Order: sequence, then C-alpha cells, then structure tokens
Amino acid sequence: MTDTRLYLITPSNFKLDEFSELLTQALEGGDVASVQLRMKYCYDEDIIAAAKTLMPICHAKNVAFIINDRADIARKVNADGVHIGQEDITYQEARDIVGDNQIIGVTCKDSKHLSMTAGEQGADYVAFGSFFPTATKITTSTAKPEILTWWQDLFEIPCVAIGGITIDNADTIVEAGADFIAVCAGVWEYPEGPRAAVRKFNDVITQ
Repeated sequence: MTDTRLYLITPSNFKLDEFSELLTQALEGGDVASVQLRMKYCYDEDIIAAAKTLMPICHAKNVAFIINDRADIARKVNADGVHIGQEDITYQEARDIVGDNQIIGVTCKDSKHLSMTAGEQGADYVAFGSFFPTATKITTSTAKPEILTWWQDLFEIPCVAIGGITIDNADTIVEAGADFIAVCAGVWEYPEGPRAAVRKFNDVITQ
C-alpha cells in the first residue's frame, strides 16, 4: 500500500485576496503535497500575479507549487513544476522550457499507452482520470480505479488520480494505490470549509 497524499487544484476563477485566505486555511487542515494553479482562459498577468501571491503561502508549508499548462509562466515565476495535458505542449517542449530540475506531470486520462509513453519520456508523475463525474472540467475519459493498481504494480513513477474525488469516494482511490489524489471542488466547495475538508481527506487516507 502506498502512502497517498493530497494534491490540491485551484478553481479556474477566484478573487485573489479571498482565495489566499482559503488556501491558507486548507494548508492548516493537514498534509498537502502540492497545489496546482489552474487558471484557464486568464490573462498572463493575472496568472503571474496569482502565482506570486499563492506560491509563498505554499512554500511556507513545504508544499510544491505547480502551474497548469503554462511552462513559460512556471519558468518565469520559478514554480516547482508544470502540469501538461494531452492537448498542450509536449513533454520535451515543457522540459526544454522549465529545465531539468522542475516537476513535470502529464495527464494520461484512462490510457495505459499514454501513461507508459509519459513515463518513458521522463515525466515525474502521470495523472489518470476522471474517476467520478466532475463539473470542474469537461470530462473526455472515464478511468477505473484498477488502472492505478496496474500502474503501481509495474512502475516506480508516482500516479495521480483526478476527477470528482470527494471525501465520500476517496477511499476506493486510496485503496487502488494512488500516490496522490487531486481535489478541487471537494475541498473548495466543502460545506464546512477547506480546512475541515483537508483534515477529513487525510482521515480517509490514514484510516
């Protein structure tokens, strides 16, 4: 059994001052491995401003800060890494931009082939999903928990599970062998607040 950790994903749109407080609360709730800034269809200057505000909050808690899609911005703000999808730039293009020492994660949907290719190219983690219905992004693939077990049995590179994961369904993903569970709405829209959500996710992980 792997030691699963939380991987938080920001909403696509937020008021920076308000979200800074929510992020602070979330990181006070318990163990979080990383935070991905996922600002789709936003101006570059807004993404950069958000990164410069939120990254220090993460680093103060030893939490990695990842930029979604934009390797160029990740390099500009010296983020810990970048996450790329299948419709974004290639792994090698991202590596050329961010350098050898930054994290690169690759979306692999529900595909064993895409995940093996990403691993062979040098990805630092592969992400599978969506495992459950989600309103955060358009779902183009549905993954089954068994793909996490398959990956865990064969490869050393960490795997991330993403898509509709909540406190109520995370146990099946943890049991299947996810190294990280990526959560967006399950934390930021949790009725009791993000601090309580992170605490309860960690309870599920350690039970």
